[in-house]
Amino acid sequence: MGRGEWSRRRFVGALAGTATAAVLSSCDDAGPEAPRTPRAVAPEAGPTTATTAPSPSPTPSGPRPLALGTYTSVENGGTGIAFATYDAGTGEVTRGGTLTGVGDPSYLALHPDGRTLYAVNEREKGAVTAVRLSDRAVLGSRSTGGGAPCHLSVHPGGRWLLSANYGDGSVAVHPLDASGAIGERADLVTHSAPEPGPGQEGPHAHQFVTSPDGGHLLAVDLGTDTVYTYRLDERTGKLTQVAQAHTRPGAGPRHLTFHPGGRYAYLANEVDNTVAVCAYDTDTGRLSIGAAQSTGTGSGTSYPAQLVVTPDGGFAYLANRGHNSLTRYAVEADGARLRLLDTVPVAGDFPRQIALSPDGTLLFAANQRSGTVSVFRVDADSGRLRLAGRPFASPVAVCALPL
Repeated sequence: MGRGEWSRRRFVGALAGTATAAVLSSCDDAGPEAPRTPRAVAPEAGPTTATTAPSPSPTPSGPRPLALGTYTSVENGGTGIAFATYDAGTGEVTRGGTLTGVGDPSYLALHPDGRTLYAVNEREKGAVTAVRLSDRAVLGSRSTGGGAPCHLSVHPGGRWLLSANYGDGSVAVHPLDASGAIGERADLVTHSAPEPGPGQEGPHAHQFVTSPDGGHLLAVDLGTDTVYTYRLDERTGKLTQVAQAHTRPGAGPRHLTFHPGGRYAYLANEVDNTVAVCAYDTDTGRLSIGAAQSTGTGSGTSYPAQLVVTPDGGFAYLANRGHNSLTRYAVEADGARLRLLDTVPVAGDFPRQIALSPDGTLLFAANQRSGTVSVFRVDADSGRLRLAGRPFASPVAVCALPL
């Protein structure tokens, strides 16, 4: 890969103002309160959110595990995958050990059975690594066939690992055996059309996920301003493209998150600082991208990173790296509308990734520049966020995954 393919990411890091961010050859990387509304969705035809969304898991007691991703190849970076615990009631995080020997584990994902953790190795020659959680043994690594993989997920059936290579705009599929170990790559597809968007030198795959119904895989590509839909042959692991959805030119789509009801998704556009509501057709896999909406951060550069939705589908949150804030949205009309409520300071610098605890009562924000993880309590009725103590120190924190 040429150096120019990293130029946008290097520019983002330079704006962040730290030497660490500037050298990453990888993907990165409030107004007045609106009137509160009840969690019930606005009346429309069809079932309400309360009947389509799964119930939140009961709040567990005792400490819960937390896995932390970082960059190991930068100054003052981490040394591998860090492990900690968090109190499900208070949100307090307690330091644990670190699994060394896993290079640049910048994004993490959990197998559906909860026994295996997966990490991308975000390097120019990218790879994915499997870790058995019971004893933290590394089960091996496999090449992704591309550069700078920055996202991975596990197919709901537990037999396929999906990864996105930012560097060359490709997506990969690997088989998983019964132990959770990764097999030789089954398929690799590079996004060759449409042409790159304004200011982009090529495709940059940023995310690869399965739709809630399990029928399609969706790949978000920042470089081509496109979300690609694939069908997966669950016998061979081969991909067949069935649809494309295009944002407005120069939007730079980064991350797609589905509403629990499965008919709508929300798209964070990194380059033009917007979000969009998308309708999803379960039969065809086609995504229809709606109008661009505000992030509530003003007209400056903010680099929105990731959206999450509460388990009951009532609220959505967006991480804004430049603004160092979290945007709160009310989700309405069975998932068809986002209503901007407010933004709150993230209590850190450059929130690269956010995640909700399994029961939805806590929100974790990994702050790359400040090397911290902020934890917020989520109010069940209003969706308001309240900081749960001082942020937890974690070198170059780029992913926080509550398990």
